[in-house]
Amino acid sequence: MLGLPSSDVTDAVDLLKKDHEAVEDLFDQFEDAKEGENDEEMATLVASVCSALTVHAQIEEELFYPAIRKLPEAADMIDEAAVEHQMIKDLVAQLEAMHPGDDLFEAKVTVLSEYVKHHVKEEEGEIFPEAKDSDIDLEALGKKLAVRKTELAGEPGAEPPARKSATATKRHARASSRAKTSSRKSARKKKSSQDGLRNR
Repeated sequence: MLGLPSSDVTDAVDLLKKDHEAVEDLFDQFEDAKEGENDEEMATLVASVCSALTVHAQIEEELFYPAIRKLPEAADMIDEAAVEHQMIKDLVAQLEAMHPGDDLFEAKVTVLSEYVKHHVKEEEGEIFPEAKDSDIDLEALGKKLAVRKTELAGEPGAEPPARKSATATKRHARASSRAKTSSRKSARKKKSSQDGLRNR
């Protein structure tokens, strides 16, 4: 599961690639839920994506990027990656405050998916090869990343967003259902009063 280290992955690059694959899988699952018009599943998946991306970005920024920045020619790549992270975080923050059915919810998930794919392509195509070719101890760095992931996953708000969001979706669904019921009731009242006037 994303956010938790895998005991057999200690190399920093391999660990981060596993994260990328896991997030891509969550986006694929979201597309399936969208096709099935399953709002609760969509809410849960988006919460998982947001949580996973938050943890992933944090361990990269705290541990991986500072190590890579020391390499010759790497500073510009890391600066660009940091800017991409900020754009992703902005969308994550917006999505955390939204629910399926809200205006632009699905569009924002799609744009987030595209940002992440672009970011992954650049990281795996440029930054990771630099790391592999360097004398950085990727095993030791991978262990630090794994430990930090465990800490972040255990912090309040790391996993619960999925459940919280599902509950919020139910509340949202109940509220919209109540709104529809009350508008139907008021429409019926209006109609019966109009009928009463006609019958006089």
